[in-house]
Amino acid sequence: MPFNGEKQYVGEDQPSDSDSSRFSESMASLSDYECSRQSFTSDSSSKSSSPASSPPRVVTFDEVMGAARNLENMTLVHEIAVNENFQLKQDALPENSLASRVKRIVHQAYWDVLESELSAEPPEYDHAIKLFEEIREILLSFLIPGSGNRLRNQICEVLDTDLIRQQAEHGAVDIQGLANYIISTMGKLCAPVRDDDVRKLKATGNIVEVLRQIFHVLDLMNMDMANFLIRSFRPHFQRQLVDYERTKFQEILEETPSALDKTTKWIQESVNEELLAVSETTLTPGAENSSKPSLSPTLVLNNSYLKLLQWDYQKKEFPETLITDEVRLQELKEKLNQLKIIACLSLITNNMLGTIIEGLPELADKLKRISAVLLEGMNKETFNLKEVLNSVGVQTCAEVNKTLIERGLSTLNAEVQANLVGQFSSIEKEDHPIRSLIDKRIQLYLKSLLCLPSPQKCLPPMPGGLAVIQQELEVLGCQYANIVNLNKQVYGPFYANILRKLLFSEEAMGKADASSSAN
Repeated sequence: MPFNGEKQYVGEDQPSDSDSSRFSESMASLSDYECSRQSFTSDSSSKSSSPASSPPRVVTFDEVMGAARNLENMTLVHEIAVNENFQLKQDALPENSLASRVKRIVHQAYWDVLESELSAEPPEYDHAIKLFEEIREILLSFLIPGSGNRLRNQICEVLDTDLIRQQAEHGAVDIQGLANYIISTMGKLCAPVRDDDVRKLKATGNIVEVLRQIFHVLDLMNMDMANFLIRSFRPHFQRQLVDYERTKFQEILEETPSALDKTTKWIQESVNEELLAVSETTLTPGAENSSKPSLSPTLVLNNSYLKLLQWDYQKKEFPETLITDEVRLQELKEKLNQLKIIACLSLITNNMLGTIIEGLPELADKLKRISAVLLEGMNKETFNLKEVLNSVGVQTCAEVNKTLIERGLSTLNAEVQANLVGQFSSIEKEDHPIRSLIDKRIQLYLKSLLCLPSPQKCLPPMPGGLAVIQQELEVLGCQYANIVNLNKQVYGPFYANILRKLLFSEEAMGKADASSSAN
């Protein structure tokens, strides 16, 4: 019975020299996606790149389910392509749940039966042979088809269940020897992270426990293999993502004609806001406004994207074209809210204590860290922002006083401390002037970011008052811009069709003018 001591992962004929040889990954960056230019006034369209226009019809249950499957597949591919940390994980049942107890009892009963069979006189091997057959198929599944022929043949030869059954009939089967071969083969095929698990198998004395743990480690190896394949296919998914998602969404739209209703409503909100802003700017008292305002489709679309960072994700319906990035955008919004408050606190501190803390960057960094820690989880419903802001104020006063004492200076008087804490607590209100100012400056920065062709290569200047959060805002801004630019590439033709109807249709324009006049 030959044993090959060289470690392999997916093929016996492929050498393995390090972790990277078994789990190599070539990540293609999404940051270089450029926004493709679409004509918003052109009537040209095609099935693969623009929404289909069809009369209302009844949608069947099968069509709805087909659309749901398309959306599910599209979401999965999108997540694999854009999330480099995406990986499959084993479902873990709650420790004391009924399902967990039932699973544990059933599994224990199975292994108890196996132990009683192997301990019988003479031993019974029916269950054990079935286990070896299953193990053989799992080991073979780790080999790439067409490669590793020598190891494949060896596995089939050693774990030949017909031969094992004949040996069992004559009392000549070596269960421990078969288990040792399986462990040795697993050591050649497993990922480096499983080396310790395989090593522990060799130290287990009880044969039933060995077989039990072999299946446990094989389950882990299956998950490793799935995640390895995901990482291997990620560059391919990234290269094909735009065409794939656009085609899949076109299929969804054909099966569910209303699949763009929420997206249209989302863009319509920005159109109405821009029309109102333009009419207020251009309307002269006493003059008749006969000309129709002209809006930039790009400006409207960018403003629609900016609204997503102020979106009420619990109450408002989300655009269908952004559903694959909803979680990411919500996380960015929550992080941005925290950065806004930190910038507000820093601005208040500098205005009130600027002459005292000037030239103390270490203190400024420490105050920022205190604010960030206390503001963690501020987007939860149970979070009491006013109380936390009060605590931040107290902590800020304490740290400033500590620094002043260390430098032999007098501490802040009670009136200054009370005023600082009160100013901190007051920014709980969303319409607070300082909070509104910071929000406008952040919006200005993000809007400038969306106008750049490649945000990571050339960032816009940071507006005043945001220096304290500059590093975090630049990182967040690039993540946000990458999401937006990729979304524009995928769904640009669909947006062009919607904007064409909203901005250039005579009927739609008339309605928009009427709405503006009413306001």
